[in-house]
Amino acid sequence: MLNVALLGAGRIGQVHAESMTATRDSRVVAVADVNREAAEALAARIGAAARSVDEIIADPAIDAVLIATSTDTHSDLITRATQAGKAVLCEKPVDLSLERALTTLAAAEATGRPVMIGFNRRFDPNFAALKAGFDQGRIGKGELLSITSFDPAPPPVEYVRVSGGLFRDMMIHDFDMACWLFGGPPARLTAHGAALVDPAIGEAGDVDTAAVTMVWGDGRIAVIKNSRRAAYGYDQRVEILGEKGLLSARNVLENTVEALTAYGAVAAKPLHFFLERYMRAYQIEWQAFLDAVTQDRPMPVTLREGVAALACAEAATRSLATGTTISLTPGMLG
Repeated sequence: MLNVALLGAGRIGQVHAESMTATRDSRVVAVADVNREAAEALAARIGAAARSVDEIIADPAIDAVLIATSTDTHSDLITRATQAGKAVLCEKPVDLSLERALTTLAAAEATGRPVMIGFNRRFDPNFAALKAGFDQGRIGKGELLSITSFDPAPPPVEYVRVSGGLFRDMMIHDFDMACWLFGGPPARLTAHGAALVDPAIGEAGDVDTAAVTMVWGDGRIAVIKNSRRAAYGYDQRVEILGEKGLLSARNVLENTVEALTAYGAVAAKPLHFFLERYMRAYQIEWQAFLDAVTQDRPMPVTLREGVAALACAEAATRSLATGTTISLTPGMLG
């Protein structure tokens, strides 16, 4: 039984709290948040104590922490927690700065403590089945990967201003998915983007519609498409074309009823947002972290892989700004 603490009591922290309290393999003993009232409310709901980050880090009885705080705190908390001997599961991204993330990688690896980055989509049963089938050689060598990720509506502009931009905040999930499926980061990538959904997002210095082409050293290609607006719901699809065929993971729909009439076919829309679409993935993710820690297994999503996804986001940001293709150098990957 692991004693664990949750750092962050906001929306994503509350999502994680559900998964953390649903297993018998761990016990949430403490919650911390800059908003003390939020920490106290969540702690009371799950039977834990509201404590400060400093108290949690210093407590040797706490074996692991889940970091769900604002992104600009991730690097510092990963470093402090691992140096205190704790295992860490940290929400994506590692940091908004690739330079800081690389410093954190070196510091955490020096401690030897396990760190996992929370790319929950790897644990979605549909995407996991696609990955398993691909690794089993069902379609032979992958040649062309297509990832679609559309949100139903854009976030508030206030959030956009502090998010680090679409590539670091939203598409980073897809960068990780592409690297995971194709066995590592690409050699180079090219990004295109615009603010087509909300002009205020453009005024804030970000884009809400983007496409990135990634190319691996052997010529394999991935295309990622992101939009902050899809009127029909949360659109999440992955497709791999290989030498022997095609593997695809389609949307999860609100229901499986389909009406077939003389006028055509009508089916349900995709689930509306990530909380409905990926709640099961968060639960599997937490159990995978616990299994890795308690059974001394490799982390299923390493800190180094988190840095690679951030390096892709950094390269995409540079590509969009310069209108050029950006190569991913060894120095960007740690």
